[in-house]
Amino acid sequence: MIDNDLACLDAYRERPAAQQPDWPDPAELAAASAALAALPPLVFAGEADRLTGRLAAAQRGEAFVLQGGDCAEIFAEASADRIRNKIRTVLQMAVVLTYGASLPVVKMGRMAGQYAKPRSAATETRGELTLPAYRGDGVNGFEFTAAARRNDPWRMVEAYHHSASTLNLIRAFTMGGFADLRQVQEWNRGFMANPAYARYEQLAAQIDRAVRFMGACGADFEALKMVEFFASHEALLLDYERALTRIDSRGGKPYDCSAHFLWIGERTRSPEGAHAELLSHVRNPLGVKVGPTAHASDILRLADKLDPFQEPGRLTLITRMGADSVRAVLPGLVRAVQAAQRPVLWICDPMHGNTFTTAGGVKTRRFDTIMDEVKGFFEVLREAGAVPGGLHVELTGDDVTEVMGGSEAIDDEALTKRYETLVDPRLNHQQALETAFQVAELLRHP
Repeated sequence: MIDNDLACLDAYRERPAAQQPDWPDPAELAAASAALAALPPLVFAGEADRLTGRLAAAQRGEAFVLQGGDCAEIFAEASADRIRNKIRTVLQMAVVLTYGASLPVVKMGRMAGQYAKPRSAATETRGELTLPAYRGDGVNGFEFTAAARRNDPWRMVEAYHHSASTLNLIRAFTMGGFADLRQVQEWNRGFMANPAYARYEQLAAQIDRAVRFMGACGADFEALKMVEFFASHEALLLDYERALTRIDSRGGKPYDCSAHFLWIGERTRSPEGAHAELLSHVRNPLGVKVGPTAHASDILRLADKLDPFQEPGRLTLITRMGADSVRAVLPGLVRAVQAAQRPVLWICDPMHGNTFTTAGGVKTRRFDTIMDEVKGFFEVLREAGAVPGGLHVELTGDDVTEVMGGSEAIDDEALTKRYETLVDPRLNHQQALETAFQVAELLRHP
């Protein structure tokens, strides 16, 4: 229920809160939270409202959503070059998907706030030493020492400042000519120079001709130099999200001003939990991760709580079934949501259900398995008469070697060359673009 009463925002404190750090000093937490609450908002209510409208269009099949970025952002990598590379990758993917779908693509980054991750255990043991698990740079450090692994609430303040600088760069890049359609297509031509991607040559040539045709017709390329780019992250750290929730001066309603779009994860989506309670009171568009153990009754209860007025664009269901489960489990959930006449946007996260560990102990994913889940998602939604509305992927703009396969055939040996992630494996720049070309083919040929 969305309410103007500030007291409602704190009702989550009475609910069970999963995946929260054990902050060692309550006074220190209170001081850090107060410092966050005194800082300016990272995004603005009007921007969040605009995104709600864009997502409503995607629900109707009038747009397609691309959401991508790091599994977990790292303070040390919040540099201009790294941020630029991620934005460039998303923009390149978006051009391909726009042509494939013949629809506008809503661009959202898993950026400027993805500094915390859920963990399967609260502690980690190496030898005789047990320390708190690494929960992301917004909570503690990765190095396995008592000092680094201490849960430090002031890291949330540091995460805020890194998010602010990231958003500044995102706005500069996307509004200052970096996103020029002609330049983005030139980057894609560079991608096609690799013989490994010859299978996409025909589609790439069609996109190139379309851009040239627009130029010949006198298209306003000045207008195409700027794009909308929205920020999103998992609303995991309740103390961070609550401190950045503000009352909008336009209508007196609360918005979580840490990002335009927030989602609740698979491990924290209990309808009775603290995460659902807090986010039910903010006006941002929201997402919920839905895995293979989800029950239709739970999803409908979450829809009742998070979207009681059935507002178009308000609620997105981000499926993360795994390639082995998507065709068996997803149809029943889609039918239940349709029977209840809930206006939701369906997006596919093909990453999180397809993680495994190699014999050598390396956490990875297979490119072909990722794409199989995407294909299964499209099959299920289309068979049900629903709209496959978007793609949610973990990616980087760098040439890491974390996901096996793809046209460049990364194998066990290649994984060790540039394995840089501290949490989950990401598609590299080339694999991300290959994903876009394959999804474009799915969009062009229903």
